Amino acid sequence: MNEAESHYTTTEKEMLAVVYAFEKVRSYLILNKSIVYTDHSALKYLFAKKDSKARLLRWILLFQEFKFKVIDTKGAENLAADYFSRLENPYGSVLDPKEINEKFPLKILNMVTFRGTASQQKNKFFKDVKHYFWDDPYLFKICADQVIRRCVAGQEAVDILTACHSGPTGGHYGANYTAKKVFDSGFYWPTNLMGCPLLGQRIFCDTCQRQGKISQHDEMPQNSIQFCEIFDVWGIDFMGPFPSSRGNKYILVAVNYLSKWVEAKALPTNDARVVCKFLKSLFARFGAPRAIISDCGTYFCNDLFAKVMLKYGVTHRLSTAYHPQTSGQVEVSNRGLKRILERTIGENRASWSDKLDDALWAFRTTYKTPIGCTSYKLVYRKACHLPIELEHKAYWALKHANFDLETAGDHRKVQLNELNELRDHAYENSLIYKEKTKRIHDSKIKNRVFNIGDQVLLFNSRLKIFSGKLKSRWSGPFTIAHVYPYGTVELSQNSGPNFKVNGHRIKHYFGGDVP
Repeated sequence: MNEAESHYTTTEKEMLAVVYAFEKVRSYLILNKSIVYTDHSALKYLFAKKDSKARLLRWILLFQEFKFKVIDTKGAENLAADYFSRLENPYGSVLDPKEINEKFPLKILNMVTFRGTASQQKNKFFKDVKHYFWDDPYLFKICADQVIRRCVAGQEAVDILTACHSGPTGGHYGANYTAKKVFDSGFYWPTNLMGCPLLGQRIFCDTCQRQGKISQHDEMPQNSIQFCEIFDVWGIDFMGPFPSSRGNKYILVAVNYLSKWVEAKALPTNDARVVCKFLKSLFARFGAPRAIISDCGTYFCNDLFAKVMLKYGVTHRLSTAYHPQTSGQVEVSNRGLKRILERTIGENRASWSDKLDDALWAFRTTYKTPIGCTSYKLVYRKACHLPIELEHKAYWALKHANFDLETAGDHRKVQLNELNELRDHAYENSLIYKEKTKRIHDSKIKNRVFNIGDQVLLFNSRLKIFSGKLKSRWSGPFTIAHVYPYGTVELSQNSGPNFKVNGHRIKHYFGGDVP
């Protein structure tokens, strides 16, 4: 203060400080509301005094362009001003007293400094600023639909998002609907709502993560099994039990992985004895294979079955619950045979064993896309003539049925020489088909990568057997302890041993809070 100001009364000095402050930051206070906290109670009433002296009236006129109110607080609560007023200058006796530089050029007010930004970014910034305005103490934006929404950030944004998603009126909707509810409630993220953590097309809500089912999008990538030689690998499996038909209740199915040739037999029981008898007749017709693939049923995993495999030098491969795709070919053949039987037996379901041979004939003479021909043609290098060709006089039945033995023998030799070429072609077709199928299948699944230490939820498929409405099918969270090839994952739990599951039954767990 100068000499004249030092003789002001205490109340005038308090008011002089307010005048000085308002003049310094005048450009920030114009058209905005402000609050003056003071521990000098007389100052609160001085602004409303009408019969003041000329100096006070002049100061009051200066305040007419500002919107503010004065709040009287205790000195102990007016921390900032009270703290600075008690500071002492440790160098007061050393340095020469100098006047405070009161220059505060207005040209630096409301100025934004850009460092390393292009002119287009500057223009965009100043263009976007026009859509925002400040109504103390909040920032608002005039959105594209001409609705004024308040900009929120930080914890307040999280609270609003949680209320719009999982509050009493939230409904636990998805990301897009929840975002629309935030918009409709009159709130906006300054950084653009579509870029907030809410909208990654998922919401990290514990309740939402435990809902839903597993679908094709949750499957693991395919791993094709390709074999070069015909009858090298067979897959076997049981179908049934079915309604009793001539004492038979089960069907034992064997399918060759390259030619898709199917052998099936109706059986009264499903035990190791009938399996071994069936395999011996199979080996006698097509030769001993290199490997047989089956599931872990007790009729396949026993000492009698193992002795037969050892006797003929056949490798026994198992498809476990963690690798069900290993015996996928025999499962496909099972469905094909079952579909044919369902459509041919009619209402008398007990006649299925009589129709089994016809179903096998139909299955073997049907075109198979993976190999580009029928299974019959790939095995015998000739088309299988059906009874209807003779009945309706097909060309071969009219012209070639009376071939002499020498001509028929020569023709058969040509067919046998072409057989290897046909099988090579079928192998190439099968390889191309499987690559195409894998590409289509893998393009639809979610890109999920599981790492050791990740938190996951496990789909409880047993609820299909023991149904319970309004119950979540997902349990956990569990921690991934190990990741095996072909999609098997080992999970660890706090109370219990580790266990293995197929990767398509788990999904990542992101915690129980909405970000």
